[in-house]
Amino acid sequence: MKQSTRSGTGASLVQVATVKTGARTEIKDITAEINRLIQRAGVESGLCCLYVPHTTAGILVNESADPDVAVDIGSALDRLVPRDAGYRHYEGNADSHVKSSLVGVSETIPIEGGRLALGRWQGVFFCEFDGPRQRQVKVKILPD
Repeated sequence: MKQSTRSGTGASLVQVATVKTGARTEIKDITAEINRLIQRAGVESGLCCLYVPHTTAGILVNESADPDVAVDIGSALDRLVPRDAGYRHYEGNADSHVKSSLVGVSETIPIEGGRLALGRWQGVFFCEFDGPRQRQVKVKILPD
């Protein structure tokens, strides 16, 4: 995950993190990278707003202790929303749009002690549904 900083107004800052995916469906743990951005910003307490500006990708919070959970989520979404189900969208990626709509494109997570205040087993995942591609996650860090 490549990080680049963009200017913001006031005390908050919007950063853009680049995520490269290697498969059509990939659920990729980006927790460590987001925590590095928070540490670099020097924020001890506040909010971290994550936004994926893509219509065929998403972001979610789920278990990160066992990497098979991410694989299972991707597989379950592929079964729930099959690629070839007679969609009307002509580009051939209608399933990816539906998966993005189901997962969502944003998360807001508290910051405590200079890092994401996630539960013991939780992590933040970028969800690729139309890859492989190079994508962005916009990260806005709001100090208290």
